[in-house]
Amino acid sequence: MTASSRSLRFPGHSGAKLAAKLDLPAGEPAAYALLAHCFTCSKDLPAIRRIAAGLARQGIAVLRFDFTGLGASEGDFSATDFSGNVADIGAAADFLRTHHRAPALLVGHSLGGAAMLAAAGSIPEARAVATIGAPADTASVLDNFGTRLATIEREGEAEVMLAGRPFVIRRQFVEDIRAQALATRVAELDKALLIMHSPRDEVVDVQEAAALFGTAKHPRSFVSLDTADHLLSDPADAEYAADVISAWASRYLAPDAG
Repeated sequence: MTASSRSLRFPGHSGAKLAAKLDLPAGEPAAYALLAHCFTCSKDLPAIRRIAAGLARQGIAVLRFDFTGLGASEGDFSATDFSGNVADIGAAADFLRTHHRAPALLVGHSLGGAAMLAAAGSIPEARAVATIGAPADTASVLDNFGTRLATIEREGEAEVMLAGRPFVIRRQFVEDIRAQALATRVAELDKALLIMHSPRDEVVDVQEAAALFGTAKHPRSFVSLDTADHLLSDPADAEYAADVISAWASRYLAPDAG
């Protein structure tokens, strides 16, 4: 099916307007999905675009958006934290619930996957959650800060280079992400879970996927992304991920499911 994409904005958890794209199938959507990008990335990351387009071709409408302070969204990134990302996902679900249909499928990449797992319990209409390269321990993202982490803890904030770009990170972010109890939320997840991860991921070790899988209850599934890198830079890897998610989710998105 031929899909289309619409640009839109909706208020995030802080009231800042979040930039989003709604990728739509050619016909009436079989279901709606939310798609969250990785830490400091955006909805326009090539892999995110390809996954959204792939799901739309399979009949699933996808809302992908920039978290507060990232991409084309309003807000100050340095004032955000993981809890704010989770709240932004809730705001996105509210937007879909009000203007279209509540999301039945939640998909997140890397730390966005962890945020989806944390938010899933507050989106009762969601039946299935899929993560790609997601950590089981949210605090593992702090490894990317290197020696700047000590500066943040000592002085309250510091500029950190992430993916070749400078970002101001505050102590609030560090404290918030350390305080997350993601394992508890995963253990209590009352939804189908698909964990996708590459054994060659050099950003989030595949053992994080093993920890998620070990914590989750059935129905749970794991799919290896084989030679893919963390950002699914090869278009074939992103398209494969979309195909697998669509096929897996079809069992849970059918009108008579659950």
